[in-house]
Amino acid sequence: MYRTLEYLNGISESDVQRLRAVGIRHTNQLLHRASLDIDRKRLSKKTGITKERLLEFVHQCTLLEVSGMDRWIPLVRRLGIHSMQDLRAQDANTLHAELLEAIGLAGAPGVTDVQYWISQATALDIVESPEPEREIPVIK
Repeated sequence: MYRTLEYLNGISESDVQRLRAVGIRHTNQLLHRASLDIDRKRLSKKTGITKERLLEFVHQCTLLEVSGMDRWIPLVRRLGIHSMQDLRAQDANTLHAELLEAIGLAGAPGVTDVQYWISQATALDIVESPEPEREIPVIK
């Protein structure tokens, strides 16, 4: 789903300006320009935004891609689901019960909606995890 960058939780005006300076205007562009670790490294060098912040923003962008979930993202994030891996690891009935407890019966998504979100998490998970930093041996 296309959203302006300001829609992302925790993004600053400075971050938005830096991303726009390199041609990234909305969340879908950010997702496709920073889903790989090497691309986040390059984008970090160009913008001065840390790789870790970029990864957090990209995870938010992937959650926006889940059909029918955008309305619930703030609540889902409060429940500890910050990435597709987190969503994929959920049990649909348990997550639905947590949503019902937080929202109440009126207006909460149905259990089939939650099952659908989890099923999409596998297909939409395009974000590469950061590679661990390798230690370079020192030769004496």
